[in-house]
Amino acid sequence: MFIKELTKKYDGKTVVDAVSFEIPKGKVISLIGPNGAGKSTVMGIISRLIVRDTGLVNFEGKDVAKWKSKELSKRLAILTQSNNIQMKLTVRELVGFGRFPYSGGRITQEDEKIIDKAIAYMELQEFEDRFIDELSGGQRQRAYIAMVIAQDTEYVLLDEPTNNLDIYHATNMMKIVRRLCDELGKTVVLVLHEINYAAFYSDYICAFVDGKIAKFGTVKEVMTKENLSEIYQVDFEIQEIAGKPLSIYY
Repeated sequence: MFIKELTKKYDGKTVVDAVSFEIPKGKVISLIGPNGAGKSTVMGIISRLIVRDTGLVNFEGKDVAKWKSKELSKRLAILTQSNNIQMKLTVRELVGFGRFPYSGGRITQEDEKIIDKAIAYMELQEFEDRFIDELSGGQRQRAYIAMVIAQDTEYVLLDEPTNNLDIYHATNMMKIVRRLCDELGKTVVLVLHEINYAAFYSDYICAFVDGKIAKFGTVKEVMTKENLSEIYQVDFEIQEIAGKPLSIYY
């Protein structure tokens, strides 16, 4: 997948400004940057939740806008920040939504097997008959990830998956993100504010400032104190182990 010259304006203000980059397959790519830098807007454009003004999102050789929704949803899944479903659903029913592109709402025996695997992968068996609104924040996030796993797409887009989670659940969420890539072969693109998580769990970093890409590259290339100080306008220090950032602070 590659993105070329994306632009988006709201009320005359440019929030995404000629953004171009390629998403490496089978890797974890984190979009970072200050508030209002354009990260979530770019994510929304890639997933077609937001209509771009100009530019191209090339997905598997075709403009993402020209994909039929059903076919695209078999290849690309997104979990947004506002994923709170108001319906009274059990964990299993929620995870079953991931099979909708295939089943159209009529769950087959094969779908049930895939749902079972997704629930087991996220270690949610003991919660599968409980309602979503009865779960803790961490358990609920795991249930949503299980739904994404059941959708069985190669590309997974996660907009701030650690938002509103305590450090224990946020760290576990990032471990899950890493497993989606390493064990299931997914290409994972996520928006993150916590740059320590981005540094430790990502393969590539795309840093935004004022709607433009400030830096793009491997973690080692991007996560330097000079680059981060330039991106966030704060003086940073970095501790490393085996050449990988372990702790970033200011």
